[in-house]
Order: sequence, then C-alpha cells, then structure tokens
Amino acid sequence: MGEAVHEVYVTNGSNGWGNHPMNGLDKCEWFEEEVDADLKLSYALNCVLHRGSSSYQDIALLDTKHFGKALVIDGKMQSTEMDEFIYHECLVHPALLFHPNPKTVFIMGGGEGSAAREVLKHKSIQCVVMCDIDQEVVDFCRRYLTANFKAFASDKLCLAINDAKAELEKRQEKYDVIVGDLSDPVEGGPCYQLYTKSFYENVVKPKLNYRGIFVTQAGPAGVFTHKEVFTSIHNTVKRVFKYVKAYTAHIPSFVDTWGWVMASDYPFSLNAEEIDQRIMERIKGELLYLNGDSLICATTMNKAVQESLLKETHVYTEDDARFIYGHGIGCL
Repeated sequence: MGEAVHEVYVTNGSNGWGNHPMNGLDKCEWFEEEVDADLKLSYALNCVLHRGSSSYQDIALLDTKHFGKALVIDGKMQSTEMDEFIYHECLVHPALLFHPNPKTVFIMGGGEGSAAREVLKHKSIQCVVMCDIDQEVVDFCRRYLTANFKAFASDKLCLAINDAKAELEKRQEKYDVIVGDLSDPVEGGPCYQLYTKSFYENVVKPKLNYRGIFVTQAGPAGVFTHKEVFTSIHNTVKRVFKYVKAYTAHIPSFVDTWGWVMASDYPFSLNAEEIDQRIMERIKGELLYLNGDSLICATTMNKAVQESLLKETHVYTEDDARFIYGHGIGCL
C-alpha cells in the first residue's frame, strides 16, 4: 500500500484531474474514493460545505447529490446523511438490547457523535463516555452535523479527548457495554492496535461489568470483501470471549455489506419477539432500521462468508495485522 496519501482534487468533465481548491468547484463535480487498485467509487456533488485538517487527519463535509451531507476523513467516506442510521443502529442497539439493564457505555472513537446519539435513546442510560483522539474532528462534527446537536448537549455525555486504550486503562470504573466505533485498521495508522487480541484481552474485557458486552465495527463483509478484515476481527474476538455474534447489513453509500462483531461471556438468548419488546420498552422514539426479525436475520451469513468465518485462523496482533486498502486516497 505504501505511504498514506492525503491529496484532495477536483475532477470535472472537461479537465479530468484538476488541482483546484475544494471550495471552488466547477460543474460536474465528483468525489472519488479509491477502494482498490483498479476500483473507484464516484459520488456527484452539489458542493463542498467545509474542509479542515487536524494533527491526525484531513476532514471534509460534502453535500452529495444522492446521499446528502457526507463526512469524509482522509479520503474515506465515513457516513452520509441518508443512510448513517443503518450503520449506527447496527453498531449500538444489538449490544444494548441484549444487555439486561445497560446504564454505562464507553465508546471508543465515535467523534461524529452518532453512536452517542443512538446510545442516548435508551431510557436506562445514566452515563456514556465518548473517547476520540482527535479534538478537531469532534469540534468539526459538533458544529456541522446537525442531527447530533442534542447528543453533544446531553448532560449524560462525558467527552474525553484521548487515545481509547490509554483512557480505558486509566479509568477505575467498569462499563456495561463497550463500543468500538473506530476507523478501519489501516497500514501506518494507530487504530489497528485497537483490534488486537492483547487489547481485547488485557484492556477491554477487564473493563466490562458483570454480563458486560463488547461490540465493534468490523469492516466490509461482502462476498468479495469479507476476508480483508471482517473474518480476522471475528476470529480474534473469539479467542477472548466465550460467546461471539457476527452480523451484517448493507450500507448503500459504502456500496457494500458491512460487518459488526458482538461478544460477551454470557449467551445472547433473545428471540425476535423479545427484541421487539425490549425496543418498545427501552427506547425513546422509533428505530428506522432495526427490529427483532432484521436483527436475527443479520446474524445469518451467506455460504461464502459463513465458511470463511469458520475457516479463519488469523489473529490480530501488534506484529501481524491485516489492513484495509486505500487509506487517504480520495479525490474531489
């Protein structure tokens, strides 16, 4: 993959690749994300709403024609206004619904505030800690992502700007649920260390309360992409926790199926009717994507993915990691 590239360009119909500033787009503007050496995704734009950078990454807020506002970090699409609810409902609600009475949650990453927004829909929540390493990303999202204004203003939200590993290690308290809303593991980035067996075993698991649940996003899980990191993350978590559930959902703006892994030392025993009952009793408002049937179905893999999960032997370590392609390769 080589060194990460943080280049941003304008592309238009007449000039091809251009070196124009992001805020001065011409007609036929597109954002392109390189997802493989011979594959790019293109998103038509109305305009670039904002661009910034921090010590860690480049940040852009785009107004796309098809998906509405889109958050792009280091050239990689993170979420869009139209369909981010799918990703964040799947990330947060299964673990909180399977927990008997979740009161405290620690979110690793999640700087845009959407994971915290979903956690705060649960009536039982007393405190949610959101720990993101990048102050600039948090400030950017707090200012521009209107859907999360209430979450950022909640007195139940404790915001920590720190490395998630260091923050968990220094805190004395334990949590009912720990959520990994982290960037994908990329070569040259620090995040892959938060997908390792030693991190799960020595940091995450000891910080869970009795009957605690850990859940993490686990990257692309499509027929052609699930072997990049999804099966490896699943296998790594299996080495640490007694009960592990993988589940997936299609994210339209990612143009792929996405995966999550949920784990505990206590079984996940709810059926669809019981999940629906807990949604009705516990959650303020209405979920847009998840219900009992869809959550149960999400844990059923197609044949190719299921066989890969069963056959996977790789375990994430600091010295042996798998990475997602394309860190920092995006063009405007």
